[in-house]
Amino acid sequence: MIDVYEQADRMAVGFSMDYPSGLHTGMHSHPKAQLIYGISGVMNVETEDAYFVLPPTKALFLPPDEDHSIFMEGEVSMREMFIDRTLAATVAPEARVLTVGPLLRELLVAICNEPIDWEQDGRCPHIIALIIDEIRRSRTLLTRLPSVREARASRVAKAIMDNPADARSLDDWGETCGASSRTLARLFLRETGMTFGQWRLQARLNAAFVLLMTDGDLPRIAQKVGFSSQSAFGVAFRRAFGLTPAQARALRLD
Repeated sequence: MIDVYEQADRMAVGFSMDYPSGLHTGMHSHPKAQLIYGISGVMNVETEDAYFVLPPTKALFLPPDEDHSIFMEGEVSMREMFIDRTLAATVAPEARVLTVGPLLRELLVAICNEPIDWEQDGRCPHIIALIIDEIRRSRTLLTRLPSVREARASRVAKAIMDNPADARSLDDWGETCGASSRTLARLFLRETGMTFGQWRLQARLNAAFVLLMTDGDLPRIAQKVGFSSQSAFGVAFRRAFGLTPAQARALRLD
């Protein structure tokens, strides 16, 4: 079914599909760019160099031929748009997360209700033009968690993703992976563009979002991902995702 959308000769086409909780697409790519969005549920998206968590307040723009996989946290109602690579080149050169406001949400729902062979003189070109303009105007959100490839730093990153509450310092980590704290700090900055502290914070927040889909106890979740208090957790979470932990928890009930 997706092949039909990828092969469509229109500059952009909508695609809608509902997926069960726990479905994993496996790593794949598309010849067209994508704006990935779900009106309900949460998606965990992995590319070759980063991880993204997408609640219904966020969308992910992926360039053409970008390898990625999607894991569904809860039942997901996907509403996305495939974009011709020529048009996509005018939007963004790389993957970016953006906020989905009421206008963009309704535009994506609208384009998904149109046929893939829409009339050139109909309303679709106007809908698409508005969507592209909204993407261009949107601020890129810092909810991307870059992958870490270097062997020593990767051991640290994997351990934190497995246990986000791990509070060991870079000095502590250096003793376990054979690198000084200064070397590890330099590796994280070089490979991710983030300090170790920034990367660990985003890893914790991403993990918290996933836990909110299965666990309703906010103090327990804050503790599980390494926050000293629920209030500190709430402030950081809202700054990253644009909604409170309680609002995120309610998404699984919608």
